[in-house]
Amino acid sequence: MAGKQMLNIVKMKRMKQDGDPISMITAYDYPSAVLAEEAGVDIILVGDSLGNVVLGYDTTIPVTLDDMVYHSRSVARGAKNTFIVTDMPFMTYHGSIDETLRGVSRIMQEGHAQAVKMEGGAEIADTVKRIVQAGVPMLGHIGLTPQSVNQIGGYRIQGKDEADAKRLLEDARALEQAGAFGIVLELVTEEVAAYISSELSIPTIGIGAGRGCDGQVLVYHDVLKYTSNYRNKRFVKTFGDIGEQIRSGISAYVQEVKTRQFPAEEHVFAAEDGVLDNLYGKGKAEIHS
Repeated sequence: MAGKQMLNIVKMKRMKQDGDPISMITAYDYPSAVLAEEAGVDIILVGDSLGNVVLGYDTTIPVTLDDMVYHSRSVARGAKNTFIVTDMPFMTYHGSIDETLRGVSRIMQEGHAQAVKMEGGAEIADTVKRIVQAGVPMLGHIGLTPQSVNQIGGYRIQGKDEADAKRLLEDARALEQAGAFGIVLELVTEEVAAYISSELSIPTIGIGAGRGCDGQVLVYHDVLKYTSNYRNKRFVKTFGDIGEQIRSGISAYVQEVKTRQFPAEEHVFAAEDGVLDNLYGKGKAEIHS
């Protein structure tokens, strides 16, 4: 978007205070980032969901730090005026703080992100504090945490009972106190997500967490049905169906190649007069043309 001003964490907090919802979408490559920026999105998340969506894994767990750096750098080239948050992948922030900071440094310096995102609550608060002290903006992520899918027993809705709701609130407060500039709430009941949002001074960004969050995030490929055999999700609204357009477009191309309709006359280039005669000899040019 021409003349777009990049968002920053101070403006995001002001947006929460003013009741101005924050729009976030994932992107994993240069063309997706270009289009997202042109559409006016506030924040681009280079999520480790690229493992499921782009790399063909069943979960996000196989995604590496190298993967995240590569895709973050691609997105940064396409969205120079949009705030970019990049995920720290599985097990890259649960070891020593030195190892964690090296990974964060790669995301910021090589991946050209403006912030990192990490899954977890009170258990990672000390790590979050050290990252923020190092000068790196950090976005939290609680509720359903895909990197822990094997531990929590699958993709289950969070905050359905009192104990779980209390845990989520405690996690959110711990992240806020540690210096996180915002928190993603994933697959959290609407009532609990709204209450958590009201209790925090930092913005919440929901995905499957209802209408009370300070912003919303969806996966690029879900918004546009950019896949084959798309599986509908209750918390997702699709706004286009480019998957079908891509499939039908490629099918038409294949058909025209098979029937020799493509390339047509308007798609080819002609040599200068006499080139074939000089190349093959007079009288033989027609055989080769």
